[in-house]
Amino acid sequence: MGERRTKICFPFCGDLVGGSHISVLGLLRNLDRRRFDPVVLVEAPEGEIARLMRGADVDIATAGPLPALRHGERAGLRHAIGIARASGALARLLRERAIDIVHSNDGRTHAIWALPAKLAGAKLVWHHRGAPDARGLRFVAPRIADAVVSVSGFALGKAGMRSRRARVIHSPFDTDVRVDREALHAALLDELGCSEGTRLIGFFGVLISRKRPLLFVEAIAALRRRAPDLPVRGLVFGTPLEIDEAMVRAHAERHGVADAIQLMGFRYPGADWIAACDLLMVPAVDEPFGRTLIESMLVGTPIVATRSGGNIEALQDGRLGTLVAPEDPNALAAGALELLRDENRSSALAAAARTHASSHFGEDRHAEAVMALYDELVPRAAPGNRERWSTASASVPQP
Repeated sequence: MGERRTKICFPFCGDLVGGSHISVLGLLRNLDRRRFDPVVLVEAPEGEIARLMRGADVDIATAGPLPALRHGERAGLRHAIGIARASGALARLLRERAIDIVHSNDGRTHAIWALPAKLAGAKLVWHHRGAPDARGLRFVAPRIADAVVSVSGFALGKAGMRSRRARVIHSPFDTDVRVDREALHAALLDELGCSEGTRLIGFFGVLISRKRPLLFVEAIAALRRRAPDLPVRGLVFGTPLEIDEAMVRAHAERHGVADAIQLMGFRYPGADWIAACDLLMVPAVDEPFGRTLIESMLVGTPIVATRSGGNIEALQDGRLGTLVAPEDPNALAAGALELLRDENRSSALAAAARTHASSHFGEDRHAEAVMALYDELVPRAAPGNRERWSTASASVPQP
């Protein structure tokens, strides 16, 4: 009889799809199913997250309604009481499914699932995708997590880098992506009703303060002032969260660029839409490690980004894209205009970026690093594991 596979649980809260879900999807597609048996736990069985994860041929189960935590909201006493009350039932669910490792992937999931994981006797992998000063990373993870994974050195911070339980594993990407940028660009121009010479500058990400969508609007306004004869359209791709579309429209009107800002909503796969743009603009401040940066590198779209957070790490201190001062729309506009006017520099940066991204951010490379961590946490030959595995359901497939 073969060994039971290590069972990994990926729980999620809410039903808003973001970068963490795309990263988990890439991991699931590359997990060695002879060694690991993944299950995804969702609140909404027919929701967006469940539909996305079905693309990885994975078991999807329902955890039921979870304690309500709003995105970006710090958990207070009221939340802590709700989480504590729900933890017993969630721990039973993990035990019933014989979960060996709980792999949490965002702040709300850490807050809700960390205690149930420990009550169930499972190992906890705390995948940090936020700022280095996050309270959970600094005060909770060191005490409760069996391992901390961070998407960048910046996000982990100096304190985290000193921990032997913490490591940096960059997010996974499909490095074999192939796109026809000219055809995609032409199709997008046609959808927008723009003339052939219009330059399309994209903002990609959920509309939250850290990503600075309103600063993007200001940068487009500054670009028009610098080059009034250059037809430009600023495209905002993303789901409203902390900032709604009405706020973006009102900001565009105040800055005189209502005709140049187009709200595009969330579109998947994002790489195709990034490839359709002439330029990716990343005004974010203290962004841990934006997926759109790497997606842009892989499809050959030049990048201008703020010299802040994980942007510096991703763009190799400006070797793979233009970095400018943060919180400065004029600096973003100047950087964008330089790339739009200097095709040689733009092409050289894009080529170097694609070469780097292809060799550093593959899904297989990411999966190997994560699977090595899983094996450290649950050694397959450990007697304790064999004893625990012997109580697992007989319905678990054997390799």
